[in-house]
Amino acid sequence: MLAKVHTAKEELIDQLYTLPEQGKAEIVDGAIVPMSPTGGKPGRIGGKIYIRLDAYEQQTGRGYAFPDNVGFLVDLPKRDSFSPDAAFYTGEVIDEDFLQGAPLFAVEVRSKNDYGPQAEKAIREKVADYFRAGTQVVWDVDGLKGKLVRVYRSTDPTNPTVYRRGEVAEAEPALPGWGIPVDEIFR
Repeated sequence: MLAKVHTAKEELIDQLYTLPEQGKAEIVDGAIVPMSPTGGKPGRIGGKIYIRLDAYEQQTGRGYAFPDNVGFLVDLPKRDSFSPDAAFYTGEVIDEDFLQGAPLFAVEVRSKNDYGPQAEKAIREKVADYFRAGTQVVWDVDGLKGKLVRVYRSTDPTNPTVYRRGEVAEAEPALPGWGIPVDEIFR
């Protein structure tokens, strides 16, 4: 009988399951990249968005809303996983394992170190990776400096729609009819 040989990718995925001391992490460029815990404000922002996504799930009976720290396994040249701050997924949820494939909609909430030229480049690269993996809409939520939501769509990935206070941010075409007032996100 032949023994199963784990690939490097499978070994990294196995390691993700056993990293509670490091918390949230993603697999990028063949390595586990730990992600710092978020602060209070960004955490609350992600939570508010998740609550609205969960209500959409209940209302439509379509897909699944997920909060922070859920792993989505993908197969890209330089990325094997995502762990967005909130997400909506339409694939199968079979067991306790990470989800297979990208979320339909992903939310990335900026923390205090997510600013400056290097951070901007990293965010653009991650958004592009989401689209390569099959995500339709990605939110880049800036609740610390700009108090705005940039909505990127796979159909026009370099030209986000920007929503500010007094407006309702949406996730068309991924989540038809769903939205959340920007004021509510940043309250």
